[in-house]
Amino acid sequence: MRLVFAGTPEVAVPALDALIASDRHEVVAVVTRPDAPAGRGRRMVASPVAQRAEEEGIEVLKPARPRDTDFLDRLREIGPDCCPVVAYGALLPRPALDIPAHGWVNLHFSLLPAWRGAAPVQHSIMAGDEVTGASTFLIEEGLDSGPVFGVLTEQVRPTDTSGDLLTRLAFAGSGLLVATMDGIEDGTLKAVPQPAEGVSLAPKISVEDARLDWAAPALRVDRVVRGCAPAPGAWTTFRGERLKVMSVALRPDRTDVAPGEIAAAKNSVHVGTGSHAVELLWVQPQGKKPMQAADWARGVRIAAGETLGDAARP
Repeated sequence: MRLVFAGTPEVAVPALDALIASDRHEVVAVVTRPDAPAGRGRRMVASPVAQRAEEEGIEVLKPARPRDTDFLDRLREIGPDCCPVVAYGALLPRPALDIPAHGWVNLHFSLLPAWRGAAPVQHSIMAGDEVTGASTFLIEEGLDSGPVFGVLTEQVRPTDTSGDLLTRLAFAGSGLLVATMDGIEDGTLKAVPQPAEGVSLAPKISVEDARLDWAAPALRVDRVVRGCAPAPGAWTTFRGERLKVMSVALRPDRTDVAPGEIAAAKNSVHVGTGSHAVELLWVQPQGKKPMQAADWARGVRIAAGETLGDAARP
């Protein structure tokens, strides 16, 4: 089939590579979000998908909005048979959905209908799921509600961050997406409607979602830290300033520390929760680089009884 691939971030590149490598299909163009400012200099940078497509000499379309007339006209001229999508980042209007004969097929990183929305992997980890996966489905105008072509499952490991899990799903899912294109092309694959039960939503993680509640059980604190890593990053406050918490370890043997209380030793920093302590491993103070928590604690000279979070004292 003639394919127009839609995607934007680095996590979409493995699927693009897999489709380019396929001997059954041709990626004739790529749709991606417009260039965006990045880095300290805030210079305009093309998306990872755009950069990869340009390396291969593939036409790149960067509409400000997918309903723009110029974009729709060019898409009709190209005449794709199907448009595979991975993390494109914009809603597709009906005029765009109607152009390819076989529609737009999304690779979504959850077992639909679980975790419909922008942040399925983060929500899966934060909810404590033991198994997640990826699904390919036909895009409709509803939120991730279209019929499903295929799925794969992936174990959530106890120390997985959302970055770890998303990377594994991106590579495993690329094979699922190619297989889905193959099945659509030869007519052996039919989409099956999603069940009405088991629907859960995964909106983008907000800054408030990433705020740590030290009164919650340690397992919840750990899940929020892992689910928000690497972005947007779990955080708390210390002496009135924000402190990003990048990684922690569960310490069920320590139940002598009150929720939010910091117990700093020479080479370790423990913080109490609603159940037992967690050990801070890596943190990032406001305006500074990431550092080991023990180095941070030595630098700020934590006093006995100091706390993290709402109860933090200046």
